[in-house]
Amino acid sequence: MAGETIITVVGNLTADPELRYTQNGLPVANFTIASTPRSFDRQANEWKDGDALFLRASCWREFAEHVAGSLTKGMRVVAQGRLRQRSYQDRDGNNRTAVELEVDEIGPSLRYATAQVTRAARSADAQKGPAAQPAEQPWPEPSAGEQWGAFGDDTPF
Repeated sequence: MAGETIITVVGNLTADPELRYTQNGLPVANFTIASTPRSFDRQANEWKDGDALFLRASCWREFAEHVAGSLTKGMRVVAQGRLRQRSYQDRDGNNRTAVELEVDEIGPSLRYATAQVTRAARSADAQKGPAAQPAEQPWPEPSAGEQWGAFGDDTPF
């Protein structure tokens, strides 16, 4: 949608994502990403942490189930999404405002770790579209006689 504020946040999960279901059975995962800036202090010859940003985040549907099943507390993640602001009244009747990240994409940061990616099987509803592919083999394998470099120096098209 035009005019939305899209941001990318790199940080660590402060707890395991909490997976819940709405009254209609729609899955939602809620979690917090802590992003702490660091700068090098030349006089002290050491790295100093700045003030941490704790950003509440959420994602929905199958995406929420994937996040809850894949990410855990302490993992460094890269998340991209849209900032949402909502107003509410707390238990004492005070008006409050919260800014949250509605996550569109998230994954582990590979800066200090490695990851093994497994393609999730798609639900029956999602497979009805024309672009449905089998989940077992998302990328084509070369045949026995076919090699990736079989084209030599010629462009293959």
